[in-house]
Amino acid sequence: MVIRLLFSPPAVEPAVPPVIRWRPLRRLLIWARWLALRFLALMVGLVMFYALVNPPTTWTIVSEASAPREWVDIEDIAPVMRRSVVAAEDANFCLHWGFDMVEIRKVVASGSSRGASTLTQQTAKNVFLWQGRSWTRKALETAFTPMIEAFWSKRRILEVYLNVAEFGPGIFGIGAAAREYYGTTPDKLTPAQAARLAAVLPAPKTRSPRASSRSRAIADGAATIARDGRADCL
Repeated sequence: MVIRLLFSPPAVEPAVPPVIRWRPLRRLLIWARWLALRFLALMVGLVMFYALVNPPTTWTIVSEASAPREWVDIEDIAPVMRRSVVAAEDANFCLHWGFDMVEIRKVVASGSSRGASTLTQQTAKNVFLWQGRSWTRKALETAFTPMIEAFWSKRRILEVYLNVAEFGPGIFGIGAAAREYYGTTPDKLTPAQAARLAAVLPAPKTRSPRASSRSRAIADGAATIARDGRADCL
């Protein structure tokens, strides 16, 4: 009996069933999925809501606006202003689904540091997110962009963009810009004025519409997209 006890293998504790071991992780994954689905539903709901209701303001406007701002319907914005913005910022706006893959490939191939953001991406950032560069903001912008394209028309995207874009320090929206710079309304903007306003959009805090070297090229671009059909959705 003693010999058998000495040479018997030690008692092994029963293994913890895998179900018990992984239960906390499963709970965490369930909660993460629940939160992700709720957040996605909130994003979709906001996009659908603003398809019908004009955004009252944005984070950037609240923190930086100085000039009075009022909403201007797309029908009350001169067609040449619409074409000028598209020519300056996103010439293929009517052709893509939110991301201009042609421009993205060009940027990647050239190794350039310039961006290839479309008007839809800029609208997503301006309306729903914040300024500045971060992977979090870019990821959310990438998620919002196809939702906007799915629920908004191209005219709606351009209308919202033109009403929340910054045209100078503290000057947000085409209504405020037309009044501040030219003492007129958006429907009366001339081709030259429209081109100068569109020229400031990439850097509104440092560029002035009263002296822009890009305005001639933008005016030519606006005329080009009017001729070749790339402005048909506007």
